[in-house]
Amino acid sequence: MPDTPPCPFCSPDPKVIKARNELWYARWDRFPASKGHMLVIPFRHVQDCFDTTPEEKRSLFELIDAAKKIIDEKHSPDGYNVGFNAGRVAGQGVMHCHVHVIPRYHGDTDNPHGGVRGVVRKWEH
Repeated sequence: MPDTPPCPFCSPDPKVIKARNELWYARWDRFPASKGHMLVIPFRHVQDCFDTTPEEKRSLFELIDAAKKIIDEKHSPDGYNVGFNAGRVAGQGVMHCHVHVIPRYHGDTDNPHGGVRGVVRKWEH
């Protein structure tokens, strides 16, 4: 059996943590979609947000708010997309839960109408 690389989100280097609570930490995304893109990650290794406990779900927005404050102070964005991918088919590249806090800026796309809906092809109703 091939060796599985270690999870990049387990055992974070304390120097990369920009905010934290008992259950989650926030860090800059290493491959940002925009200037100031942060990740909010549970310390406990679970695949996605659907696998988090009720307590983890309740404390998640505390860290999302802390990440937003850091981004606001450093980059002054005009808006945000916040979300997570669940499963490889949805674009999840690291199988450790993480929530994207992506700042948006006027003019960063020609037509922001529909937000993240633009990444999924239209489907027939």
